[in-house]
Amino acid sequence: MMELLAEHSQRLGLTLSDAQLAQFAEYTRLLADGNQRANLTSVTGPDEVQIRHYLDSLTATLAIPDWPEGMRVVDIGAGAGFPGIPLKIAFPGIRLTLAESVGKKTQFMERLVAALELPDVEVLTLRAEELAHRPGYRGEFDAALARGVARLPVLIEYALPLCRVRGHLLAWKGQDGPSEAAAAGSALDAVGGRIAGVHSVDAVAPPLPANRWLVQVAKTRGTPRQYPRRVGVPAKQPL
Repeated sequence: MMELLAEHSQRLGLTLSDAQLAQFAEYTRLLADGNQRANLTSVTGPDEVQIRHYLDSLTATLAIPDWPEGMRVVDIGAGAGFPGIPLKIAFPGIRLTLAESVGKKTQFMERLVAALELPDVEVLTLRAEELAHRPGYRGEFDAALARGVARLPVLIEYALPLCRVRGHLLAWKGQDGPSEAAAAGSALDAVGGRIAGVHSVDAVAPPLPANRWLVQVAKTRGTPRQYPRRVGVPAKQPL
């Protein structure tokens, strides 16, 4: 069932085992079932799911090729688990936190994590603005992931407070990725980061939609305590 994923993930330098492909197949089945209860995704066909959700998630390796044992990762606005859970399947040694504000979606992810028997995965019904002010989370992550959540200046305020210094935010973007990166200077100055890369996905994963970008932001210093601002403010008043 996962032939497309198995084939095209090799372009990213990944060889998925039969056991990992079986986990992705079960993910697909559970996603179709869960989508009948909650609005998880508009992409539901098995072939589309393999490419537009799983393969797209795994393009994180363009920015960070190695995801070692114990690496701490947070997925902001995780929705139905993308990109965090595909990366957890591919790199089972990472420690993953999935943060999502919609309860029906976190309930689905909890069922999914249990069904796939994924260790070291935490699911939280919480907004990023709240999570980033909690002890044990602020400044603790090696990587923060955000796929389709908000424009880059907003994501920077959400995510960099969660990252340790020298950690990274990975933001999945469409055709506006380079222009969003170019316009993020004020947010980077305020929160403490720099653009570390704007990676084109097109040459590596042709089945994906054209003009797909992965923007990589490195955290360069500690974030002032006032960031992120209270819930709703970053989106309404971007830095």
